[in-house]
Amino acid sequence: MLSDGMLGVSLLAGSANVIMQLGRPGLGYGVLESRVDSGNLFKHPLKRSRTTVTYLAVAMLGTDDERAAYRRAVNTVHAHVVSTDASPVQYHAFDRDLQLWVAACLYHGVEDVHRAFLGCPAPESWYADAVVLGTTLQVRPEQWPVDRAAFAAYWADGLARVDIDDRLREYLTAIANLEFLPRPWPLLFGRLHRFVTTGFLPEVFREQMRLPWSAADQRRFDRLMRGIGRMVERLPLRARRFPYDACLADFRRRLRAGKPLV
Repeated sequence: MLSDGMLGVSLLAGSANVIMQLGRPGLGYGVLESRVDSGNLFKHPLKRSRTTVTYLAVAMLGTDDERAAYRRAVNTVHAHVVSTDASPVQYHAFDRDLQLWVAACLYHGVEDVHRAFLGCPAPESWYADAVVLGTTLQVRPEQWPVDRAAFAAYWADGLARVDIDDRLREYLTAIANLEFLPRPWPLLFGRLHRFVTTGFLPEVFREQMRLPWSAADQRRFDRLMRGIGRMVERLPLRARRFPYDACLADFRRRLRAGKPLV
């Protein structure tokens, strides 16, 4: 997947993907109410970002044994992510249906990034490979929609289940505005980041997030993404794949040394 070396620039769509994932209440409140302090984006933004990128790097570029090792490490954290009697929705981090939605959002993001930066659909062969985005967690291979047509039907059904209430909207808006980073980063780049994030969101998310988007905005977004895509295509492969290769190398060092992986 993303073998053309567009991995690094795909991070521009990262916040939009987080919003899509957490738009399902079970996932959104699982993050909002998580008692795993080390995974809190607003308290540990660099560590949380590294963990997420490492997961993607291991899932897409790692071996089966490395995926199994990372799954075990993530499981130790996910064991603590479970709803309480006071939670507005019931959830637990081992819910395969919710994990399937996460994997679907990640794959949808892969498609969006390829289309936005390169101006064409992703190769057909990528779809079968995308199953690892879920099976690196608890998703079973047979849960993954059998082809792109089945995926489209699953995606449409998933969009109908999106429900972003005021509390979730406040949290996700803060992500779109880069408020998890220290000053001056939100002041310098928050507006641009919100624009790019909104551009990568399907309409149902824009509506529930109350993010306005016009035809003129879409034209600006398309021009910006194609311009970035042309610049990135000229970079050496190592630069285009940063920071995924770096995170995978760090993961392998930690694995060999017996250090914590998440």
